[in-house]
Amino acid sequence: MTNFQEDLLTWYQKNKRPLLFRKDANAYKIWISEIMAQQTRIEAMLPYFERFIEKVPDIPTLATIADEQLNKLWQGLGYYSRARNLKKCAQVCMEKYDGQLPKTKAELEQLPGIGPYTAGAIASIAYHEPVSAIDGNVLRVFSRLYDIHADIKKSAGKKQVSAKVDESLPDGQHISDYNQALMELGALVCIPKKPRCEQCPIRSYCQTEDPSQLPVMSKPKPRRIEQKHLYIWVYENKLRIVKRKEKGLLYGLYGFDEQKPDIYYKEIPLKPYTHIFSHVEWHMEASLVFVDREDENFHTLAEIDAMYAIPSAFTPFLKQVQSDFMF
Repeated sequence: MTNFQEDLLTWYQKNKRPLLFRKDANAYKIWISEIMAQQTRIEAMLPYFERFIEKVPDIPTLATIADEQLNKLWQGLGYYSRARNLKKCAQVCMEKYDGQLPKTKAELEQLPGIGPYTAGAIASIAYHEPVSAIDGNVLRVFSRLYDIHADIKKSAGKKQVSAKVDESLPDGQHISDYNQALMELGALVCIPKKPRCEQCPIRSYCQTEDPSQLPVMSKPKPRRIEQKHLYIWVYENKLRIVKRKEKGLLYGLYGFDEQKPDIYYKEIPLKPYTHIFSHVEWHMEASLVFVDREDENFHTLAEIDAMYAIPSAFTPFLKQVQSDFMF
């Protein structure tokens, strides 16, 4: 190994966080944890991970889980397409790989919902294939390490930084700890705005004079604004929730009507709420509308809480109902 690799690995052994999914390098647990960690902080993700593994301990269970149960387990993490892709991926693994995840990065990348980073993490950590696992943390570390000012949001810039990562890889014996060490360094020390350079084990190798200015990232496009009005139909102590159409944001999940009933006898406005997605903002108003008949879509608050995954875009209104009205 090089001095660079040795210094990084020595630091990692002393400073790594005791994360549950690191204990046994299990490919399934690594996969689930990496998908959950997308768009979610590790610390916030851990309770969801523990609950998920308890209820869905392996690929055969995941491949056959009911959609409603899967969504309920995923509730609070958002980006529900990740959960749908987990199930699709598990079904492919049952059909093609005897209920196991394949062992190479190239094969893993062909599965639903698994991109280059996740494939590299599984292949290197669980199976010791000497391949890279390049996430935002690793791109930031190597942009600073080699003083690269190319835009990592663009393919050319990302390719330039990724090449440096690939050049640095050790053999299969050390690849698992090495890739995890790079991720951990980016998460704990080489952080975005105020890097903790005084704590960095590879500071002597760093070529940039001002790491806070790197990496270079082009600004995202402004989010599109959409105005919405939700109507929460109420019958006695029950609310109406409906399954959203099979397309668009939050499709296949349960929420409230965007159409007012033809006949109702009272309407009460709720406090407005803005929900921010990655590319869209929903500026929402909502009303309780009281009706004098029900259908199969009406449920008590207890039933909704126990049985249905309500996306976070709608939960502020549900909480208002729970706190302000006696249902």
